[in-house]
Amino acid sequence: MTDPAAGPLSLTGRRWRLRTPDADDRALAALSRKTRLPGVAARCLAHRASPADASSWLSPSREHLHDPYAMLGMASAIERVRRAIAERERIRIVTDYDVDGTTSSLILQNALLLAGAERGQIDYHIPDRFGEGYGFSQIAARKAGDDGIGLVITADIGVRDHAAVTLAAAAGVDVIICDHHLPGGASVPADARVVLCPPQDGCDYPNPSLAACGVSLKLAQALLSDHPKYDLLLASMLKVAAIGTVADIVDLGTPENRAIVALGLEALRTGRHSPGLQALLDISRVDRATLTASDLGFRIGPRVNAAGRLESATAVIELFGERDPGRARELARNLDRLNHRRRAIQEQLVKQCVAQLTTPAPSFVVCWGPEEEGWHRGVVGIVAARIRDRVHRPVAVVSVSGDEARGSVRSTPAVHAVRALDGVQDLLIQYGGHPVAAGFSIAAADLLALSSRLPLWVERNHDTTVHVPELKLEAACPPGAVDRNLVVSLQRLGPFGKGNPAPLLRIDGVRPSALRRRGDSQQHLFFRANGVEAVWWQGATHAADLERPVDLAVQAEMNNWQGRSSVRMTVEDARPAHLP
Repeated sequence: MTDPAAGPLSLTGRRWRLRTPDADDRALAALSRKTRLPGVAARCLAHRASPADASSWLSPSREHLHDPYAMLGMASAIERVRRAIAERERIRIVTDYDVDGTTSSLILQNALLLAGAERGQIDYHIPDRFGEGYGFSQIAARKAGDDGIGLVITADIGVRDHAAVTLAAAAGVDVIICDHHLPGGASVPADARVVLCPPQDGCDYPNPSLAACGVSLKLAQALLSDHPKYDLLLASMLKVAAIGTVADIVDLGTPENRAIVALGLEALRTGRHSPGLQALLDISRVDRATLTASDLGFRIGPRVNAAGRLESATAVIELFGERDPGRARELARNLDRLNHRRRAIQEQLVKQCVAQLTTPAPSFVVCWGPEEEGWHRGVVGIVAARIRDRVHRPVAVVSVSGDEARGSVRSTPAVHAVRALDGVQDLLIQYGGHPVAAGFSIAAADLLALSSRLPLWVERNHDTTVHVPELKLEAACPPGAVDRNLVVSLQRLGPFGKGNPAPLLRIDGVRPSALRRRGDSQQHLFFRANGVEAVWWQGATHAADLERPVDLAVQAEMNNWQGRSSVRMTVEDARPAHLP
């Protein structure tokens, strides 16, 4: 529920809504006593879980990991994999080039080896973003047949690649698919040996929101269930699955996804790591003792993704497989360099897209340019998200190479990205994705038509209120209420991400002081708010508005830096204070 008072627009053009929990004041007080959470944190918990489920929400555990055999096709998949191992068939793992795909590949490769496969029996293939494109391609299917592969296991791709699966089957290659990209009502490839995909018709698996690395984890769990070191192996695989789950932005409101991330974080904080993983943690500059889901999403994930965006995702597999610490550090530094390069390309492309914007922006923004002029197809998705957050509209950013172009869509919650592309599918060569993120290819000659038809689709299917974004706030508290006890209590509601966002608090009547700009372009704003450190990333343009009292929308968190810990408010938005 939300309060009915809309209120004025904020400094970023959003309308604030303070959520109202279903529980009344007496129930909230009882919840606070039961969980030993302060009132503000108990209110935030009430938005997430019923009183009966509150304790379970606060304590994600292995009990929340569902039986792998509850997934449609799992028994058949395990039978086929065990036979391939026993008969020494060649097995190839084929995955996407993003974090979800690479972590899936790591989980599956190691699970097969631990289940008894010989090293020479297993190999992997990650499509080249630039030469082969997205998905299980017909190129990869033909090569599997030519190479004498008996079994292909795909992850994060395959469920939409009917032609390639049919081609592989015709060449005598069985295909097991581990995927989660299945639009409602769509069919899975009929010629696949087994499809492990929770959203498919007939699958009653309790968690339809698994990332592909989560599906791969379930296959690994079933395959290794009788291994004498199962508990230790599961903890190790959960480290990798946690990274992929957070980076792929799947729903952390489900008990199993929360458990995967929480248990993975615990293992990352306390366990021994391979040289490759340790080097990645070191180069990402994270504090192992206080590692959070945010670190996975904003520090580790981008470095893993950078390889597939700019060069080859095989660099990630090489890093995790490296046993020499010195060589591992070198490989991790290369990922870090790629990530810095990705950020530089991204910032330049953001500027080029902003230069194409009109006022007012159309209902669906489409920006494009030639790849040779910096429109790098590896970063168009990130740039689309940045432009979307600026204009509060769905955005497609397209890289043109010769006669063909490839684009990425980042949409708003109100506009389903794939359905919008459905409305212009006659213009597209290929497309697919999620409600808020999608990709497509198109003839360069059709881009002008695309840029006019997508806004028309939005206008025909939505009213103009979709362009006024809401910011949902979970609790209001006085300026002096943000302290260490509150922050520690709120952290118990994590891990945070999609489906379980970090609570946004409304702090009324703040008088900012000691304002200062920081960052390479002086784009970040730091200040004090009632004695507490505050930071507004990319917020320097609003500095003048903070010279008078304001209401703040903030996340309250601990800032851990160089062994020191302090309370900090990260500002999401602000508006003029409503003072009496």
